[in-house]
Amino acid sequence: MKHLFTLLFVGLMSISLNAQDKVAKIEFKATTIDYGTIEKGANGVRVFEFTNTGDAPLIISKVNSSCGCTIPKKPKDPIMPGKTGEIEVKYDTNRVNPIRKTITVLSNAETPTVALKIKGLVVDPSKNNVLEKKQKSVVAH
Repeated sequence: MKHLFTLLFVGLMSISLNAQDKVAKIEFKATTIDYGTIEKGANGVRVFEFTNTGDAPLIISKVNSSCGCTIPKKPKDPIMPGKTGEIEVKYDTNRVNPIRKTITVLSNAETPTVALKIKGLVVDPSKNNVLEKKQKSVVAH
């Protein structure tokens, strides 16, 4: 009976050790997206693509933005090993300003926290035209 308990204990320990060896790994194609210079009201949706390069399912538990002007959207289902996924980010392009925002991704991956960045510049073409007209009239005089 003692041997049976010892054998069961060793068997359970080896199963739990094998389960602990499996880990999800998240690898992004790019961790920064540059919007470049875009016009006010333009499409502010961009996508961060990633792959689970580990050997366990990847679960994205939370995706946060550093500002309410940036809305990230995480995958609902686990990403299986070798498969790809997307984190969609929507920036409010009605705000005319430089874009410098951070999106924080929390998961069960080997590196549980990843910082993604978006950057660029939103311009208002109607205001730029007014400035150009003023500059032209100054040069003409």
